[in-house]
Amino acid sequence: MKLSPQSTGLAAAVISAASFGTSGAFIKPLLEAGWSPAAAVTVRALTAGLLLLPFVLLSLRGDWGALWRGRWRLFGMGVIAVAFTQLTYFAAISRVPVSTALLVEYLAPLLLVLWTWAVTRHLPRPAVLIGSVLAIGGLVLVIGPGALQAVDPIGLALAFAAAIGCAVYFVVAAKPADGLPPVALAGVGLLLGGVVLGLAGAVGAVPMRATFGDVPLLGAVVPWWVPLGVVAVFGTAIAYASGIFGSGKLGSRLASFVGLLEVVFASILAWIVVGERLSPLQMLGGVLILAGIASIPAEPPVVVAEPAVAEEEEARPLFAH
Repeated sequence: MKLSPQSTGLAAAVISAASFGTSGAFIKPLLEAGWSPAAAVTVRALTAGLLLLPFVLLSLRGDWGALWRGRWRLFGMGVIAVAFTQLTYFAAISRVPVSTALLVEYLAPLLLVLWTWAVTRHLPRPAVLIGSVLAIGGLVLVIGPGALQAVDPIGLALAFAAAIGCAVYFVVAAKPADGLPPVALAGVGLLLGGVVLGLAGAVGAVPMRATFGDVPLLGAVVPWWVPLGVVAVFGTAIAYASGIFGSGKLGSRLASFVGLLEVVFASILAWIVVGERLSPLQMLGGVLILAGIASIPAEPPVVVAEPAVAEEEEARPLFAH
């Protein structure tokens, strides 16, 4: 039986959320061993980009013009979705609790709903509003009601900037491909983002620290590159490639709500890997997120413009409309 584009997109988006969810549990041993968050993310992005590079070259099949046609998407993915989002998030958690920063960052789906409302001047359908309330309510329960507290306004502003970067990721991923394969957007975007993060570390904008000893993982002691390799392969390369593919099939709005499953998968993995048990409220939150996702209707498929129109469009900035 042939699966519909929406079914394949949903499967890819769930795989992406589950893959992203591995990041926290496997990065935590590195952070506890002395790695700075920015160093871990930089190495993670560059390693994942290099792992995807052979697939990028195969997917392009010599069509280097696709990179130029997709230059705005590559810029949005690498500089904003990867580098800017990570930098603002880590700057935020230096001022506010991690749970608060996560809660604000994962408001990205709601930002997309509000943005569509502002641009179209049409009130979202009741199903979208109900799904938004359920999903965000579930998010609060999974992350923890303690995230809702008065904190540093600069930290909140930085977390909100990270939410904008996260929203940009889904918008860029859902744009018509115009000959740029999803794996190419993921691979080149990660390499670009890793370079930008590395430069930020080189000029002292973010601290870069790394240690290269053994770390505890799953009750054993393993070399530092084992958890980093898991994150690079699953939490980055597969996560971004499948997420971009899924967003292209589902549209940015639905894909962003499915992306909320990341916090559910991350909580489950934290329970398995580092022994952080799930509370009944967190389990209820996961159910509410699933209910919210089920309530969000899919967007109509994007119609790719004719070549003449596409040439005219490529001169415009990506987010002009």
